[in-house]
Amino acid sequence: MKADKDILQLKYSSVIEVIANKMQISLRDAMDIFYSSTIYDEMREGISDMHCRSDIYLADDIIYDIIIK
Repeated sequence: MKADKDILQLKYSSVIEVIANKMQISLRDAMDIFYSSTIYDEMREGISDMHCRSDIYLADDIIYDIIIK
């Protein structure tokens, strides 16, 4: 299922905000992290209905990936 582009944009901004708050970084840095993540690619491509997951879940998954690398 593909999400509406407007809804995805809102989801992206929400996840970016959570990343910034959890990591205590600027929104700009959080954007860089989000847009370079595999989660973003999966959401954009409509893979696995990632957009249906909570903002916190997605942010935690992205942060976890950063820590592991």
